[in-house]
Order: sequence, then structure tokens, then C-alpha cells
Amino acid sequence: MLTDPRDFLGYGPNPPDPRWPGGARVAVSFVVNVEEGAELSIIDGDERNEAVYEVTDEVKGGPDPCRDTHFEYGTRVGYHRIMRVLDAHGAPSTLNACGRAIERSPWLAQDAVARGHEVACHGWRWERHAGMEEAHERATIARAVAAIRDACGTAPLGWHTRSAPSANTRRLLLDHGGFLYDSDAYSDDLPFFTRVGTTRHLVLPYSFDTNDMHFHQGSQRFTTAAHFTEYCVDAYDALWAEGAEHPRMLSIGLHLRMIGRAGRIAGLDRLLRHMRDKGGAWFARRDSIARHWLSRFPEA
Repeated sequence: MLTDPRDFLGYGPNPPDPRWPGGARVAVSFVVNVEEGAELSIIDGDERNEAVYEVTDEVKGGPDPCRDTHFEYGTRVGYHRIMRVLDAHGAPSTLNACGRAIERSPWLAQDAVARGHEVACHGWRWERHAGMEEAHERATIARAVAAIRDACGTAPLGWHTRSAPSANTRRLLLDHGGFLYDSDAYSDDLPFFTRVGTTRHLVLPYSFDTNDMHFHQGSQRFTTAAHFTEYCVDAYDALWAEGAEHPRMLSIGLHLRMIGRAGRIAGLDRLLRHMRDKGGAWFARRDSIARHWLSRFPEA
């Protein structure tokens, strides 16, 4: 008989009741990805330039100031614009930050912490961990954690790999110690536990659909701010309706250089206004959601 390593059932039709604070129907997690300065760039000594960004032309064999300055916009302008909107609506967020990005812009992490936001770890570079050699991955995790700890004064509690983790990532996170959760899953609308060896480990699923990444080339499912708002509002309303019986969690993925553009930021503001007007949302950092879940479902 086949022993299936994948879980296709999950919670099934009767998920657990998280009893979100205030009787909320939906725990809403805004995840602000900070990757600027951690991407590939020949000017930084890398072998090539990052190919995934808003322009389809890739410069090979030399510096690409178009690409470089596109990423720089995120920290120079986009970050401040996003923070103003989140703060205006009283919505704490989790910064999903690459260690090298924070090493280059420590002021950003320090400002976010002062505003009451969480800084979690998005790896050292903006890179996949799938296939990464174990010793190198172990060192990479340690380097990323150190950069965030040096900037913030405390180590990150959460982890999320760009794209796919390796087969060793979760075990290495537990070996390193200090991590409360990871977000390397896309399989549910609620947190869940998994086993890493004999250790129970908490996973807060992330989302690629309610995510401003669809403004970018290769996808461009969102071409206006209204498209982003409409899709995310529909997601919230569906989870809100389900939440009358089964409260849920909604992750909204944001990027400094994407939603932070002047022509798109209104989409975030309208989304937050809708959620606040409709009610039923608990705007929470991911570490807050993790702590609530661990308290609600302690290990027997």
C-alpha cells in the first residue's frame, strides 16, 4: 500500500474554530515583501541580472540600470507609501524581508518595528532554496537571521522562502532555533501543524493569488489598482461569509516596488476601507496569529 507523503484532506469539511480575537470572522495578514538589494545584479558582483521584474527586456553581460533603479524605487518611495496606508487603517503587517536587503537598508526594518510591524525572514538573497546544498543552506539561514537581528535588536520568528524551499529547510530552521512558524505552504486557509522529525511545527500558509505579484510581467492579471482591489475584496467577502460558521485566515501579499507605485496604491487603500466597513477582520501580524494558534491548540 502506498504511503502518501502529501496531505490531500487537511481539515476536511469541519475545520477547527480558531476563536479569533474579538469574534473576528477572518484573520487578515498583510505581508510586505522586502527584497530590494537582495536580487541578482551584475553591479553587485553577481553573474547575471535578475530577470523577474516589471520590464520584459533582460540585459545580459553588463549592468542594467533600468532593472537596478526599478528595485531601488521600492525602498526610496514604495515603502513609505505602503506604510502610510497601513498605518492610516491601523493594520499591522509582517515584513517578509531578505537578510541582504535589510543589511543594506537597516533603517527600513528599524522604522517598521517602531511602527509596530513584524520583521520576518525571507532568506538571505531573493532566491529559491530548492536543491540548495545543506551546509550552504544552513549558513544562509544563519546569515539572514543575523542581519535582521542586528538591524532590529531581535531575531525573526517567521520564515518564508522565495518559491520552493529545499527538502531540508524546515529541519534546518528548527536546528537553528528561535523560529515560531514558517509560511512555506499554500495549501489551506488556516494555520496547521506538521511534524519535522518528532517535533510539532506550525505553518501559516501564504497565498500567490491575493498578491500584487500579478501586476508584473509574465502574469499581468492585474493591470489597474481596481483589479487588485476587486479580486482581494471577493476573497475577503467569501471568507467572511464562511467565517460565520468556520473562521478563516487571509494572506495579502504586497511588494514595495509593485503596489507601492502611485498608480496602484489606491487599490490597497480601497481594500482596507472595504474590510473595515464590512467588519469581521482581525488585522494581525503573522507572529500574533502564530501565538494565538499555539495558545488555542497546545500540544496534548
